[in-house]
Amino acid sequence: MCGRFAASTRPEDIVELFDVRQWDPAETIEPSWNVAPTDPVLAVLERVPKGGPEPLRQLRRLRWGLVPAWSRTPETAVKMINARADTVHEKPAYRQAFASRRCLLPVDGYYEWQTIRAESGKGKPRKVPYFVHRADGAPLALAGLYEFWRDRSRPSDDAGGWLVTCTIVTTEAEPLLAPIHERMPLFLQPESFDAWLDPALDDSDEARSLLVAPEPGLLLAREIGSAVGSIRNNHPGLVEPVTAEAEGALF
Repeated sequence: MCGRFAASTRPEDIVELFDVRQWDPAETIEPSWNVAPTDPVLAVLERVPKGGPEPLRQLRRLRWGLVPAWSRTPETAVKMINARADTVHEKPAYRQAFASRRCLLPVDGYYEWQTIRAESGKGKPRKVPYFVHRADGAPLALAGLYEFWRDRSRPSDDAGGWLVTCTIVTTEAEPLLAPIHERMPLFLQPESFDAWLDPALDDSDEARSLLVAPEPGLLLAREIGSAVGSIRNNHPGLVEPVTAEAEGALF
């Protein structure tokens, strides 16, 4: 799963790296090294603008934690930060978004906690945090879905009554990461961006063919300090290896 990540890439750089054609600087958010559920995130997506003839690649500010359009309240968001790749096409909460509202979330990397139990089997298990990132230092393009939810207690023409949320698609962890956790967020390579973002690609089988992680070997994981466990902590030091020796002992 993915329950926390770091996202510090400048919007201007995301625009260039992902060939974004439309971006409102007013939607800029501050860099964060400890993004948590319900926090704002930047997502790359494609939509047909009002009066436009065809989809336009945009950089938009969304809220992490998907709220289905049919949900009575937005409180479900905390429970829907991840969607499993093997069932995303059929689950009522995600299938409509999967059909035509797919997005990419550019992140520095994500955090995962490995559960370490004492050899004796006694005592409280220990949680060891890791930071997982691309070996080449490029942003990790996480596969996501987004959805629109309207607060029906407010007038239909009230722009503030709309909430746009997203979720991260997860898949089975590659061998390198399996000892830490059995699942990982699905990330895509540049050659898959166009198809994944294309809202016209509504063929379920073709879209599902994109739910495959790249070949193993692109990611590294390093043990980091326990400070990341508190969302009150938010600084670049959170992603640093726990010791100088650990930096050379990446998974």
